[in-house]
Amino acid sequence: MRIYLDNCCFNRPYDDQSRIRIRIESEAKLFVQAKILAGEIDLVWSYILDYENNANPFPERRWSIAQWKTTAVVDVIESPSILEHARQCESRGLRGKDALHIACAIETGCECFLTTDDQVIKIMANFDVMPVMNPTTFVTTMEQYK
Repeated sequence: MRIYLDNCCFNRPYDDQSRIRIRIESEAKLFVQAKILAGEIDLVWSYILDYENNANPFPERRWSIAQWKTTAVVDVIESPSILEHARQCESRGLRGKDALHIACAIETGCECFLTTDDQVIKIMANFDVMPVMNPTTFVTTMEQYK
């Protein structure tokens, strides 16, 4: 199974863990990362992840997240096809970077897109190309995606 985690998802464990939802999403994201390291899930990386992560003001977080690039099975670069997918996502109401993340996932044949951004999940509800969900939902339903 091939998945894409957006920048919000990668950063979730660094968020304030005093809220239960954030703590649960962090645990789910860490569970997914363990599955990636075990070779049970394939991770896709992209140029837009590099771009957003490079803007992270916390060097240790930036470095830690960047290390996931080395475990990715694909590192996608911008192409006309990705830009077209992004335009289609923007027509649904997504913002530029969010649209590019989803476009990269589409282009690389991801079976699922993970984010902790509720607005992205809401906009992409009923997206027929691939499910867009938070890591908690993915972990509780991942058997159906195998």
